Amino acid sequence: MSAEHLLLTVDDVDDHNHDGGVMKFQIRDLRKVSDAGVPILNGINVGIPKGKIVGIIGPSGSGKSTLLRALNRLWEPPSDTVFLDGRDIVDLDVLGLRRKVGMLFQLPVLFQDNIRYGPNLRGKKLTDVEVSKLLTLADLDSSFLSKTGGELSVGQAQRVALARTLANEPEVLLLDEPTSALDPISTQNIEDVIVKLKKKRRMTVVMVSHSIKQIQRVADVVCLLVNGEIVEILKPNELSEAKHPMAQRFLQLSS
Repeated sequence: MSAEHLLLTVDDVDDHNHDGGVMKFQIRDLRKVSDAGVPILNGINVGIPKGKIVGIIGPSGSGKSTLLRALNRLWEPPSDTVFLDGRDIVDLDVLGLRRKVGMLFQLPVLFQDNIRYGPNLRGKKLTDVEVSKLLTLADLDSSFLSKTGGELSVGQAQRVALARTLANEPEVLLLDEPTSALDPISTQNIEDVIVKLKKKRRMTVVMVSHSIKQIQRVADVVCLLVNGEIVEILKPNELSEAKHPMAQRFLQLSS
């Protein structure tokens, strides 16, 4: 099968999908070319199963972050290429889309009244109890309710940013190297939260990471992206079986 037509099906994930084999996202022939005419995404065709963690790995410059940003229109994809619950995302209200499809970046950006920020924008006032519950979900205690950004470690700030994202009650969480700046303990905390969100909230998670070991710890299925194409789709424990030469080299050097 050509890499250009490689599709992820529920069977690639497991035989016990509690959401009945539903794809949260469908991506069809997604392409992007740089201003210099260099292909960044070269015909991506893939489905993202509802309630699963999909890891995206590959060499730098392979298009991982661009693909991720297309899913909540931080990069505007062409019409008829990205569908959320069967609807073309370019036809959706962009603010409503980004509440539904939250994103956590490599380095957290905090500001005043962090966790209440999103709900405040739509006229919803969160109580201290509601904020405390969100902090607990992000593996923080209620003392962080009153702390400012300057009082937090990078790991704590990342979890506050996660709680802020969760305040919008997203159905999908996009993670772009969310632990690359964190120490091992903070990394484990974030990974534990991600797995907990999948299990308790049936949240769909799409995670870009350079860490093969991290993807093996948390993902249900892994897409290998090379030169703007998905060249392999494997379960985490099957990564060593990748057949694409560039995928093999990337995995060998990363392990």
